[in-house]
Formats: sequence, C-alpha cells, structure tokens
Amino acid sequence: MRQLRGQERVITANRQTSWAFADAFVAEEEALLWARDRAHETGLRPVSSGTGAALRLLAATADAKAVAEIGTGTGVSGIYLLQGMRPDGVLTTVDPEPERQQFAREAFRAAGFATNRARFIPGRALDVLPRLADGGYDLVFCDGDRLESLDYLAESLRLLRPGGLVCFEGVFADGRTIDSAAQPAEVLRLRELLRAVRESQELMATLLPVGDGLLCAVRRG
Repeated sequence: MRQLRGQERVITANRQTSWAFADAFVAEEEALLWARDRAHETGLRPVSSGTGAALRLLAATADAKAVAEIGTGTGVSGIYLLQGMRPDGVLTTVDPEPERQQFAREAFRAAGFATNRARFIPGRALDVLPRLADGGYDLVFCDGDRLESLDYLAESLRLLRPGGLVCFEGVFADGRTIDSAAQPAEVLRLRELLRAVRESQELMATLLPVGDGLLCAVRRG
C-alpha cells in the first residue's frame, strides 16, 4: 500500500505535464494549422488538438452520419468531426458570423472534403436548432455562447437519436468552474450545465480533461 501511495504522489506531481503531453499527442496537418491560424487572427480560441482528437474518436465510435455543430469558428473542430464521421456523413454547422464560416469552407476544402459533406447555416444557434429534425443526429457538439448552454442541452436531447452523443467544449473555463471565488454569469451557467448533465436520467456522462474541458454524454435508449 505504501508503494501505491508513492505512485499516486508522482502522478499528482506530474499530472499537468502529462495532460499537456496528451493534449498535444496528435499531430495536425496543414489544413488544420491554417484554420487554427485564422482563428487566432480573428480572436477566436479553437479547440485544442487533444479536444479535436477526442471529437474525432467519438464521431468514429458512433459511426456518425449526421452531426450538428454549434459554433463553426474557422473550421478546426469541424475538420476533426468530419475525419471521424462516415464517408457519406454530413456536418451541419451553425455560427452567427458568415465570415468565419467562409474560412471553414476553405479549410474543409483544403482538408480534402467535398462541398456536400458540410451544411453551413449562418445565424444564432437557438434560432436555427429548432428547425433541425428530431432524433436525426448521432452527435451534437456545442461550442457556442456559454450563457446558452442549458438551452443547447435541451435542444440536443431533442436532436439526438438514442445512443447519440452530446459534447460541450470549455467547461473548465480556465479553472474558474471549480474556483470558490465570485464568478461571472457564464461560469455559473457552466456549473448548472455540469450539474444538469450529471443528474440527468436520460444521459450517461463523463468529463474529459482535454483542452479546456470536454463534457460528453450519451443519450440513453
């Protein structure tokens, strides 16, 4: 038992380094690097390579044919999702800024995806999502306005087929989610989201320590 405790101390001491190594484990090709550069230029924070790799793995595991993405950005997360989806799969991606979606179009094309693999819908997510088909999606990825997280969850439960996945990016909020100090409304909303997902009878959840925290849940059958 003493040996095990010693190992635990080593793991704790090196956890931050290990997480950083895991997050950078997957190398990125040129199209992803281009999209990432466009994100930084426009003031966006794209998903980390570790988060992207997790999304790609989840899409592949679900054999996803239909995926909905809230927050196109410049296409970093979209490329990862498309890489994991079936060859005939379609990504429906929503963003209020058409300029960002144009960058994503270019990134998808550079990554080798045909134009019919992605459906771009400009607009506010909560205006667009109600128009999407009930139970028509294998995975919903949420990377939009944190204040709307609970609304995204409600829409995702409607959109997902039984066995489908919902994922939320950025739930650590740079460590503020677990910080006992006073926090802004968006962090309080993330805490509500975490509680709602964990306590939901419809979902089986986990929290992955990649990027800024990836909350994932499967909709039960």
